[in-house]
Amino acid sequence: MRSLEAVVAEAGKGLVGDRYHGSRHRHVTVQSLELLDRAAQELGYAFDCGATRRNLTVDTGEIPAQPGTRIVIGEVELEVVRVAAPCKLLDDAIGSGAATALRRRAGSACRALTSGTIRVGDAVSVRPPATTHPDMSGYRV
Repeated sequence: MRSLEAVVAEAGKGLVGDRYHGSRHRHVTVQSLELLDRAAQELGYAFDCGATRRNLTVDTGEIPAQPGTRIVIGEVELEVVRVAAPCKLLDDAIGSGAATALRRRAGSACRALTSGTIRVGDAVSVRPPATTHPDMSGYRV
């Protein structure tokens, strides 16, 4: 993992240059530095956010986990597919107990809905998932 000032996302494919580029659903993983800091406090030592192997780290807040939730970062819209559960390999990369400390803090895997560039410092906004049923108010039988 390496830190970049900007990365290009392609709708339906993910981040250009990423090992998951072109995969079906895991286009982009997003995590929160605030939650990583909480995990570090639990572990008793700091660790580099790149050690988690997530694509994007936002500075603060909870990362939505509900499928269908939209995350807009700069000019790119993402859709949450699932929670990005931490694996036991993190115990090797970060230290013993890391996978446990990162449970419910490891971010979400998302699908790229739009193409564009994501840059360090871009604003992040969250929109709830669209309703699965159309609004039927005003209809008659």
